[in-house]
Amino acid sequence: AAVAALGLLPLGKTQSPESLLDIAARKVAEKWPFQRVEERFERIPEPVQRRIVYWSFPRSEREICMYSSFNTGAEDSAAAPGGA
Repeated sequence: AAVAALGLLPLGKTQSPESLLDIAARKVAEKWPFQRVEERFERIPEPVQRRIVYWSFPRSEREICMYSSFNTGAEDSAAAPGGA
């Protein structure tokens, strides 16, 4: 109630703390590509894999657009008539 009185949270709404799994998975995803995680560790429990993959994807619309429009040119030369 004191936190809501300070205006930090809307009245009637509470926030639950982030799980340790989500915190750890987010930190791993920020530092390493999932492929490197798979290569480095022999056994990764499936729930942990799912959370790392979830946090590996960009969150903002700007980042999503940037990554979805990334083009190395390799696709264009392969699609050209006669190959390249």
